[in-house]
Amino acid sequence: MSSLLTQPYFALFLLIALGIIVGHAKVRGISLDNAAVLFVALVFGHFGVVIPDEFQKIGLVLFIFTIGMQSGPGFFEAFKRQGRQLIVTSVLLILSASLITIGLAVLFHIDFGLAVGLLTGALTSTPGLAAAIEGSQSPLASIGYGIAYPFGVIGVILFARFLPKLFRVDLEQSRAEYQAAEEADYPELQAQNFIVENQNITGKSLRELKVTQMTDATVSRVMHDDVAFSPTPDTVLEPGDFIRAVGTDEALDRIKLLVGKSTDQEIPLAHDYDFQWILVTNKNVVNKSLGQLNLLERYNATVTRIRRSGVEITPQPHRKIRFGDRLMVISAKGDMSRVSSYLGNEDKRLSETDFLPIALGVVLGVLLGKVRIPLFGGTSFSLGMTGGILAVALIMSRIGKTGPIIWSMSGSANSLLRQLGLLFFLAAVGSSAGSHLVSTFTEYGPKLFLIGGVITIIPMIVGTLVAMLVYRMNFITMLGVLTGSMTSTPGLAAVDSMTESNAPQVGYATVYPIALVGIIIAAKIIGKF
Repeated sequence: MSSLLTQPYFALFLLIALGIIVGHAKVRGISLDNAAVLFVALVFGHFGVVIPDEFQKIGLVLFIFTIGMQSGPGFFEAFKRQGRQLIVTSVLLILSASLITIGLAVLFHIDFGLAVGLLTGALTSTPGLAAAIEGSQSPLASIGYGIAYPFGVIGVILFARFLPKLFRVDLEQSRAEYQAAEEADYPELQAQNFIVENQNITGKSLRELKVTQMTDATVSRVMHDDVAFSPTPDTVLEPGDFIRAVGTDEALDRIKLLVGKSTDQEIPLAHDYDFQWILVTNKNVVNKSLGQLNLLERYNATVTRIRRSGVEITPQPHRKIRFGDRLMVISAKGDMSRVSSYLGNEDKRLSETDFLPIALGVVLGVLLGKVRIPLFGGTSFSLGMTGGILAVALIMSRIGKTGPIIWSMSGSANSLLRQLGLLFFLAAVGSSAGSHLVSTFTEYGPKLFLIGGVITIIPMIVGTLVAMLVYRMNFITMLGVLTGSMTSTPGLAAVDSMTESNAPQVGYATVYPIALVGIIIAAKIIGKF
């Protein structure tokens, strides 16, 4: 058995298997899930089983890239809505960690070179360690990092796992609240019938009235003299006509003001027309607006709804189509097959995984991470591999398409690669930290370990109180913000296994770049004390 444990691939999957088994065990309703792989790896690492660093890097690359791809669209929306709240929470967390480090260094007469290492280890920031070494010009920074890092990894995971129990928070309810807030930005679409009464619009076409632009609603049917049909921009409204409009409640209120009162009169779809949900899988239509697609002129087809990630969106002319969107289309039966073929409508393609955007995204991310960004005083910093890959994945998933390349992944592919990367990363990190844990404790005693623990835990408490009491932040979003502020990928992994929502990933991605820069600046300043 001992000889098998020297084989990296055998040891890696053994740790993963044992970690998953341990993670399924529950104590008073609490389980570690995939995070248990880290703790199993710590034990094996102590006994000399170490997973090669290459597995850690491969796992980190896969995990961070898939997080960015999944979080990209939501990240930019979240940044616009509550970016200030998330960033302020993160900055206060880092500021409190810095002040605690300075205070404890003065109180216990600790060399500031060692103290700044404790800070970067407690916040699990390797770029911060590089800045600490440069700023302090002391080898003690590396020692401090090594002392605080193990608990920095473990402490964030335990804090995240126990915090919901401590505050008695129902994570499912928190997920539902987050989902409701997301859907508030895209209110549910309704369909309602109206009778044309406004004399100012009669005798004018839908094109002249600019109905969609003025009301944000789509006219899907018109009935004139008991004959119902799908309208075109040149359809003229006459007194007593009935129209069917699709839109939000506010949009339908505007239709009512423009056209006339609502009615219970049925408007049956003409016998030669059909309606159908069509899946967008044709790369040639991705990133084009509905106006550019011009389905009405091409196929006499009207899009009345867009469903994206479970949310229905008003089909305005400027709205760009994304890969995987579902469009509710009304068209003549003879044209429906042509519309379906044009848009793609191939479920199989949605489940396929194209590795080209994954490979290119990782390459671009690594290159971006090496770019040096100047700071004050002639110093500079780089995003590093993690920050670079995360930034590229966020941007590319937002762009959606570049030439023939679709920057998207199916949900199943994303989930598989994310879990695989996470397990590789936790096993390698845990075994590496476990090999030094006891020896470091023996050499430096418990005091520095306790100080490192304080620098890890107290700032997270500060961040929690600010997020909950000041900003009333959604709980699972807050967990992502805390792990992002601590630059803790294992912490995010622990939170990720606690909920099916992408809220923690969005919170993490929003504050991570700010936290990265903030820790580097703090390390530079404290290192010069």
